[in-house]
Amino acid sequence: MKKVALITGGCRGIGLGISHALAAEGYQLAVNGVKAETDVEEPLNALREHGVDVLYCQGDIGDADARSTILHQVRNRYGQLHVLVNNAGVAPRQRKDLLEAEESDYEWLMKINLTGPYFLAQSSANWMIEQKEADATFTGCLINIGSISATVVSPNRGEYCISKAGMRMMTALFAARLGEYEIPVYEVAPGLTLSDMTTVVKEKYDKVIEAGATIQKRWGTPTDCGKAVAMLARGECPYSTGQVLMVDGGLTTQVL
Repeated sequence: MKKVALITGGCRGIGLGISHALAAEGYQLAVNGVKAETDVEEPLNALREHGVDVLYCQGDIGDADARSTILHQVRNRYGQLHVLVNNAGVAPRQRKDLLEAEESDYEWLMKINLTGPYFLAQSSANWMIEQKEADATFTGCLINIGSISATVVSPNRGEYCISKAGMRMMTALFAARLGEYEIPVYEVAPGLTLSDMTTVVKEKYDKVIEAGATIQKRWGTPTDCGKAVAMLARGECPYSTGQVLMVDGGLTTQVL
C-alpha cells in the first residue's frame, strides 16, 4: 500500500512544489487549501498525472473544526498518514512598521501560521503514534515549512517573523516529544523563494540578490523546497530529528 502525505497549502507556491515532489515519490496526497475545489482543479489534475490518488481537503487550518474535518477526510479515504507537511501560511495583511502594526492583523496571522500548524501537528502525531503502536514497521514524520524569517529580522512584518520563530521552537519541541516513538520532526526553511507570496516584492529582492545577499545569485523555487522535503520524507536523514534544513541559497551564511 502506498504511503500517504498531507500537505497544507499544497495547491500553490511552495506547497505545490512540495506536492509535486511527493507525488513523484509515489505518495498518495491529501492536499489542503482554502479555495473551492473547482478553483484548484488545474493543479490537482497536474498532481494526478504522477499516477497517484489526490484528495482535496478544503479548510482554513487556523480553525479547529476545519483541522478536525481535514484529518477525518484523510482517515476516511486512506486510513493512514505517514507524512504531515505544515506548509500553509500567510503574509501580513499589511506590511506595517513594527511601531504601527495592528493587533487584529497579528492575531489573524498567528492563528494561521502558528496556532493551526501546532495543533495539526499534535493531532497528526497522536495518530502516527497510534499507527506505530499497531504496527512496529510504521514510519512517519512531521515536516514544518519555516523561513529564514525565524532569525532574519524584517521590522515591517514583525508578526510573520515571530510566527516563524515560534515554528522553529515548535519543531524542536515535537522532535523531543516524539523521539521515543522514532517519529522524526524536521524543518525546511526557505529563503527568497519566487512564488505568488513574493510577487509584490520581486523588484526589491531582485536588486538584493544581484547585490550579493545570497551566495547563489538566483531566487529559490518551489521545486528547491520540494526536493528538500522529499529527501526528508524518504528517511535520508534518519539521525537528524529536530534539525532545520536551510534552502536559502546561502543567504544566512555569514561571509567576510
